[in-house]
Amino acid sequence: MKSLKSDIISQKHAIIFKIGQLCPALLRCYFWQKGDRKIEEKAEAVVAAKETKPAAKTKKRKKTSKDFAIEFFIKVAITIAVVVVLCVFVVGIHVNHGNSSYPMLKDGDLVVTFKIGKLEAGEEIAYKVDGQTRFGRIVAVGGDVVDISEEYIKVNDYGITEDVVYPTTSEGAKISFPYEVPEGTLFVMNDFRKDANDSRTYGAIPLKDCEGKVVLVLRRRGI
Repeated sequence: MKSLKSDIISQKHAIIFKIGQLCPALLRCYFWQKGDRKIEEKAEAVVAAKETKPAAKTKKRKKTSKDFAIEFFIKVAITIAVVVVLCVFVVGIHVNHGNSSYPMLKDGDLVVTFKIGKLEAGEEIAYKVDGQTRFGRIVAVGGDVVDISEEYIKVNDYGITEDVVYPTTSEGAKISFPYEVPEGTLFVMNDFRKDANDSRTYGAIPLKDCEGKVVLVLRRRGI
């Protein structure tokens, strides 16, 4: 009989606890009137758990067409900034006009130069003279002595080996040989050696006027 009574009381408490989860104030009031401290403490724990239940997560705001437009223009601006930095400080893009560097470069070729790194003898470079971009091959660097005689070129009294197919001549030169290249400059000559519009005419080219060494050539005649 006692067991049956206990079961009934337990079921009653279970029902009351369920009601208390929906209405904590009602649960407190009930156990305060009964004076049952143990069950009241349990009820308080249920109420506290109910009250400290984390709030439901707020739903993420759905992006509007304005948000997508802002993101798009930000990406475009970043892309443009990166391209500008690359073109100003890292690479250069030029169109070759003329055949002064033939056969490596032909008229109308699109030429890409790399501006970073040390320039060395034998490399094809782009440089500026009187505001115009020209192309030529480095023959000597600052401190070297260049001499041209009998269609042959010597640097520091040593003949140099080149892949240039045209003989080197001092005809039409406006400087005298032997010529000592000043520090901080480069002695540049056209691959088409009959065209003396290079260091034989302009003298050594300052490093600040160099646009970088040629790293890529695209045949685009007629541009």
